[in-house]
Amino acid sequence: MSTLAIHVQLSGFETIEQALARLNPFQGEQLLEALARLIQQSVRERLIAGGPAPDGSAWKPNLEGRRPILHRSGALARSIDYAVSGMQAVVGSGLIYAAIHQFGGTILPKAADRLSFRIGNRQVFARKVTMPARPYIGLSGEDRAELVQAAGAYLRSLFP
Repeated sequence: MSTLAIHVQLSGFETIEQALARLNPFQGEQLLEALARLIQQSVRERLIAGGPAPDGSAWKPNLEGRRPILHRSGALARSIDYAVSGMQAVVGSGLIYAAIHQFGGTILPKAADRLSFRIGNRQVFARKVTMPARPYIGLSGEDRAELVQAAGAYLRSLFP
């Protein structure tokens, strides 16, 4: 099984970094847990809404013309999870097809001459399928601002 994850490391926020250095490990994990939940929610919302990518670009439409593009059954959005260990938070999906949606790539048949799949009501056979990248995991400018605001509020509550 492949795993797709984003590792979040905040940098360039010297005041927050100095305050984090003064936290005991339990307090740091509490903060990372809260930040990871915010990222998880943002990624799920992005998938349900049909984009845009974290950088603000639109996803390439799918051949069915269906919207939202990456939210047919909801499995990908439901698979977005996080783990916090020490001073690290990881947000991602363990679904086997998660990475090809994030990064794009080419799908080739393993045991046949052609791939077989449906687009709408039409059966399609192809020697290969090239999937465009549709990045859904990542931090938008709005996400970054929300994380900094949440971290600042948490730290202010610890150091009144």
